[in-house]
Amino acid sequence: MLEENDVVESEWLIKLAKYKTGLLLLQFLARRSFKKKKMSSSSSSSTACFVNPPLSSLTTVYIYTPRISNVRHGLSLSTQFDKQDDKVVEHYYTRKSLHFWDKFYKRHKNKFFKDRHYLEKDWGKYFCENDAKSPNGKVVLEVGCGAGNTIFPLVAAYPKLFVHACDFSSQAVSLVKSHASFSDDRIDAFVCDVAKDDLCVKIKPSSVDVVTLIFLLSAVSPNNMPLVLQNLKGVLKPSGHILLRDYAFGDSSQVKLQSRDQIISENFCFHGDGTCSFYFSEDFLSSLFESAGFKIVDVNTYCRQMENHSKNITMCRRWVRAVFSQV
Repeated sequence: MLEENDVVESEWLIKLAKYKTGLLLLQFLARRSFKKKKMSSSSSSSTACFVNPPLSSLTTVYIYTPRISNVRHGLSLSTQFDKQDDKVVEHYYTRKSLHFWDKFYKRHKNKFFKDRHYLEKDWGKYFCENDAKSPNGKVVLEVGCGAGNTIFPLVAAYPKLFVHACDFSSQAVSLVKSHASFSDDRIDAFVCDVAKDDLCVKIKPSSVDVVTLIFLLSAVSPNNMPLVLQNLKGVLKPSGHILLRDYAFGDSSQVKLQSRDQIISENFCFHGDGTCSFYFSEDFLSSLFESAGFKIVDVNTYCRQMENHSKNITMCRRWVRAVFSQV
């Protein structure tokens, strides 16, 4: 069995492990004096191993497989991995996800995603205050706020709304706080990994009317999704709702990633920058939320044909849109 830190950059002793028959795991340890150009040239061979360096000179560990000679993110993948191997790969990308997302926001800042003005059209009734004379609006929690492409259109459309906005990337939270429309009176932005950190430390329990998960859950490891939902239950009002929009099974990006063997586990793929996406079927999503104690209000999959004229291709983009409530 592989130890937890087998596939990591480490300065500790790396233990050898065995793969399923027909696959061989080769871990090699490089000396500090080993030149980068020689390391690069070794990646072109289908199998490479360097053995017995001094323990004091341990640096970086790489896994090579015959199917993929190009090493990405310090780890090379094969779709022939068995279930044990899938867990190793998933653990690696889960552990490194913060690093990859910080790099993503540092590089793209707030230029990558467009502002999401469709929330008012799709779910306006969930944000409107039932009593127009009430001095206070509803409380929203935006999980995975990114650069603020969801929250700023919301606070502009609903003047009484108060938004808690969290992201596990400090780079993303900094972008929100530096936005021209940011105000402490309307937005509480903070760093939080909802798969690990208790939201009730930052937000009063049972105080949130609406939780928005806009392309957030797909970036979470499937093994951690139940933990995220249980965390949300702690801050959501008994009458509260979760609004979700995310990637659907069969999306053109999933087809492309699978054709390149960029697969972590079933329906869970990694992109070229190391970030990951899960592609939801309606059945999987419904079962996930029902198991966490939520009631299904609405679940639908939408498809749109999009033309890329520069590449002369047609893409089938698929999204799942859903609403869940407390039971």
